[in-house]
Amino acid sequence: MSNPFAWIAEPLDSNQPAKKFFNLNKLGDARYGRLPFSIRVLLEAAIRNCDEFLVKKEDVENILDWHVMQSKNVEVPFNPARVILQDLTGVPAVVDFAAMRDAVKKLGGDPEKINPICPADLVIDHSIQVDFNRRSDSLQKNQELEFERNKERFEFLKWGSQAFHNMKIIPPGSGIVHQVNLEYLARVVFDQNGYYYPDSLVGTDSHTTMIDGLGVLGWGVGGIEAEAVMLGQPISMVLPKVIGYKLMGNPHPLVTSTDIVLTVTKHLRQVGVVGQFVEFFGPGVAQLSIADRATIANMCPEYGATAAFFPVDEVSIRYLIQTGRDEEKIKHIKNYLLAVGMFRDFNNSAQDPDFTQVVELDLHTVVPCCSGPKRPQDKVAVSEMKKDFETCLGAKQGFKGFSIAPDRHSDRVKFVHSGSDFELTHGSVVIAAITSCTNTSNPSVMLGAGLLAKKAVDAGLSVKPYIKTSLSPGSGVVTYYLRESGVMPYLAQLGFDVVGYGCMTCIGNSGPLPEPVSEAITQGDLIAVGVLSGNRNFEGRIHPNTRANYLASPPLVIAYAIAGTVRIDFEKEPLGVNAEGKEIFLKDLWPTRDEIQAVEHQYVIPGMFKEVYQKIETVNESWNALDTPSDKLYTWNPKSTYIKSPPFFENLTLELQPPKSIVDAYVLLNLGDSVTTDHISPAGNIARNSPAARYLTSRSLTPREFNSYGSRRGNDAVMVRGTFANIRLSNKFINKQAPQTIHFPSGETLDVYDAAERYKQAGHPLIVLTGKEYGSGSSRDWAAKGPFLLGIKAILAESYERIHRSNLVGMGVIPLQYLPGEDAESLGLTGRERYTIVFPEELAPRMNVQIKLDTGKTFQAIMRFDTDVELTYFRNGGILNYMIRKMAS
Repeated sequence: MSNPFAWIAEPLDSNQPAKKFFNLNKLGDARYGRLPFSIRVLLEAAIRNCDEFLVKKEDVENILDWHVMQSKNVEVPFNPARVILQDLTGVPAVVDFAAMRDAVKKLGGDPEKINPICPADLVIDHSIQVDFNRRSDSLQKNQELEFERNKERFEFLKWGSQAFHNMKIIPPGSGIVHQVNLEYLARVVFDQNGYYYPDSLVGTDSHTTMIDGLGVLGWGVGGIEAEAVMLGQPISMVLPKVIGYKLMGNPHPLVTSTDIVLTVTKHLRQVGVVGQFVEFFGPGVAQLSIADRATIANMCPEYGATAAFFPVDEVSIRYLIQTGRDEEKIKHIKNYLLAVGMFRDFNNSAQDPDFTQVVELDLHTVVPCCSGPKRPQDKVAVSEMKKDFETCLGAKQGFKGFSIAPDRHSDRVKFVHSGSDFELTHGSVVIAAITSCTNTSNPSVMLGAGLLAKKAVDAGLSVKPYIKTSLSPGSGVVTYYLRESGVMPYLAQLGFDVVGYGCMTCIGNSGPLPEPVSEAITQGDLIAVGVLSGNRNFEGRIHPNTRANYLASPPLVIAYAIAGTVRIDFEKEPLGVNAEGKEIFLKDLWPTRDEIQAVEHQYVIPGMFKEVYQKIETVNESWNALDTPSDKLYTWNPKSTYIKSPPFFENLTLELQPPKSIVDAYVLLNLGDSVTTDHISPAGNIARNSPAARYLTSRSLTPREFNSYGSRRGNDAVMVRGTFANIRLSNKFINKQAPQTIHFPSGETLDVYDAAERYKQAGHPLIVLTGKEYGSGSSRDWAAKGPFLLGIKAILAESYERIHRSNLVGMGVIPLQYLPGEDAESLGLTGRERYTIVFPEELAPRMNVQIKLDTGKTFQAIMRFDTDVELTYFRNGGILNYMIRKMAS
């Protein structure tokens, strides 16, 4: 079909008549100028891709009429310009693509049709761990171990980069996916196939939103959904409400971007923005660098929004110049955005669009803060940290409580480390990590940490040797400017050596603690602390021995490392005492914003970015040396414990099988609120007594070779055994935190996998009962694939995190939601009943279905297939089955 909007396409530059753009101003529609800038991106994509099949004129009209349609639950399609993957989520995507090729061939189709149509970039950044720190060769040693552990995975990914067209893979050791995206991969405006159009993307990491800080609309989706986009399918989404977040004033000189983002996170959690866009505006935005904006946008999943958008302005253009982008491309970027009405002047209120709701923040009211001890939205002012932690110690077990008896608050355990005597107590810091894309993309906080380190060393302070300190920069550029500005030796002296380039401590790749430290924590049942500059601190994520974890700016990570405890009031108590007996306070060391900006202006220069990124795809010699086959179909190795052909398509036929009601299902788990994807599908270490460990042991692997769940996402046999294997899982069927449940036919308490297997062998379907915000956290496709393989047919929750609900739909698992005002308690559900979920003959989006219990009770729940497209996927048994049938027919 021809595009009905082809008439508004015209050349951007009269000197290049072959290069056109869709000039939305030619629509002559006054509604366009009032749309939020983020919605303008959706509109442009719909107009450019309008074919009256996947995208219809009616969809364009609905987006143009956003002011009315935003509140009507209207479904619209969106074709992102590209897809971005990281290796933990990218490996299973490439595994699925390889398995889909096999399935299409088996059904008589052409397997090479399975190929990314939409450009895809994959950055290998989640495999490296902090095995070595505090030594000059830590980086080299960690990278060598990374290759030793992950060689199979890397060989497979390299095969994928050669077997599939339109897929670029950035080798390990290059940096964190979101920072590489920001500094290198982002186009801002695409110049492709004869057209200019806005850069936009979806990614298989929830923090894909970081790119919104540069004016590139993007958000995280499930790996399953991303695969469909790669295969040319538009995303089906409900037209979002857009919250206008107005920033005013100037930040205090001692406040960091981390403090701003933690304040925004708590504020927007209170406002309630789940499933909505947030768009920033107001004169305060002009005070923020792109790195500051990217830090705020990165944390978008922590306040629950879909996207956190900063439109492109002059600061964005200066960033493109600073990061060494091509001058001619930068000129076209600005000209295009001006021509199409998407270039922003935050000081010009006449440009302010209409929003669903406006909330405001005066940047001058922001104070230094952290977040924790178990969730990123639980902001704590630094001045309140000591008091808050001590309150948490005695509070009831929960997000802000550890249930430690008052007479145990001062418990101390002595231990010996490297021949010296030390002691730990509740609140002792044992991990201090400058890690993750949230902050390491930001020169202001990284240089701030370096300047604080220099002042601390000059003042005679140090960090206790048992504290696991580490620095994992987001890209090679960070190391470059830390070295050139002269602060790197001081960071190293305090133990913050570069240990690797990747998402390390923040995803649980923190590596082991010294044995005496682990023993002391266990012996005293101590609430030991991790302090990290990351974006996630959920239970069981950072390290099994750190039950309290706080997010903090890089300078504060160093401050708490020096103090050795979070039970310190920096305003009243010294950070330490030097050899001369002088008390040194944090205020004596803290660099001002002006000091930091002067160093940044001098040392963060375009030449650094050009030098690092010119050689990014070839600089890793270990990657270059990998030998991979050139076959278009992957030859699966039955001995591999990393890469395995998944069983998703084993019984797939071309003919559709009508969905059947779920009859007499048992409840596998009865869970509470805020169950995260970390609880459902952990990414960290594989416990030695777990079903996954028993499987790996049966394949002749030793515990040293287990690696992490995240690194084994290409093997369904490991991942299904790791489903609900988090040691902090709280299942109401048992009276302790453990990855276990009751197998009701026998009454036995078993590991979750073992119980599910017994149910499966007996032919019993399973469901899960849970509370609010089910599936919050990282966009982890195995949090949907794992339950599917366990035999879970449906989840019954009070509410869902957006990406996880989408992933469940993609795997054919039914997301059910209690009616408003109802929950398990109000309905008197214990989870010991058996459940029958009755499907009517005609299914419709968001319809109510009847649930019958074996007790005779009946009630209704909402079937959360939100769109007709989602129902189509469900009828096919999932999105991948749908795509295979489409490609094979």
